[in-house]
Amino acid sequence: MSLENALQTSIETIPECLAAGYIDMESGMLLGVQTTETQPDDVLEALATATADLFQGQSISEIEAKFKAESGHEGDGHYFQEIIVFSENLLHVFMRTKMYPEHVICYICRKSANPGMVLAKSKMNLERVSAAV
Repeated sequence: MSLENALQTSIETIPECLAAGYIDMESGMLLGVQTTETQPDDVLEALATATADLFQGQSISEIEAKFKAESGHEGDGHYFQEIIVFSENLLHVFMRTKMYPEHVICYICRKSANPGMVLAKSKMNLERVSAAV
């Protein structure tokens, strides 16, 4: 299955999902995107940059290191795996993939969507989407 098809399938299974993006944080590139409505290219590119800042910004990296140290988490892996952001009208779910820890899948849903269902369905799609890369 292609990345675009995997993203489209996930949009169809996640409640009130409007868009899905697949971001490589090492390169800062948006590797794949599917939306229910056309979005300007600069908005989509900003998504990739913002995602890298969310997971790899200086403050987040410091907090992650402190949490890892206090919890006794060992290894080079990342402490934060998922971030959920509620905006005025939308619910954004950012999830690191297990297969590629420097890749993140982002789902954007209407704010009226049930956050628990969005998160559960997002997790169900995580491996299928990352396997398509």
